[in-house]
Amino acid sequence: MPNDEKNNENDVEVIKSSEFFDLFLVECAFKRSLLDSEDIELKSYLEAYEELCKFCQLMGSVFTFVCSEIRSKMDILIELRKNDKDCNFSSMKSMVKYEEESNLLADAQYVSGCRTFLRLHRGLDFLRKFLQRVGELQSHENTNNVGQEVYKDTLGKYHPWLVRKGAAMAMYVLPTREVLLKRVCGENSDSALECLPSMLEATNEVYNRTEAYFQFKNLLNLP
Repeated sequence: MPNDEKNNENDVEVIKSSEFFDLFLVECAFKRSLLDSEDIELKSYLEAYEELCKFCQLMGSVFTFVCSEIRSKMDILIELRKNDKDCNFSSMKSMVKYEEESNLLADAQYVSGCRTFLRLHRGLDFLRKFLQRVGELQSHENTNNVGQEVYKDTLGKYHPWLVRKGAAMAMYVLPTREVLLKRVCGENSDSALECLPSMLEATNEVYNRTEAYFQFKNLLNLP
């Protein structure tokens, strides 16, 4: 790529700003997804997740296990929405209503939107807590312990032993907060830190709405 620069001290490659992770885009998309009656609009939700997926990609092989899981689940919801002529997949609640009333959650042959959304919800828990903990670190502090701890408390609870072992080993090489932010945000790392609290506020609202509604509908433990 032409005009690439490198930070010699931290060996961080600088790429086009359009390819960096943009917390503001995540914040805006999640805010747009917040509907009345504590509902969540899926189109904007998936737009926010596109940017979160970019974050995982920029993290490289360390987050491969997260990125592949997120991407596959996003593609399922995108396809369900693409073939949705009756707006059943326009929002979280309309999706749950449709699949419950159609008895689709008990159909082993059906690729459930609710089940897929739950997997993304679990991934969101990991990402929001990881970013929050990273934001609390000093620039020189390593993020590897944070990554391992957050993974263990979130996604790790749902992964088999082999995946958990691989994830823990991969996160062992996570860099300092300064290097991590430059890797994913480039020269905008300072402004990213300023945007982080408001981005997390919107993200937490989306997470909490999902958690509350899925708990109310007894869907948090869908296999």
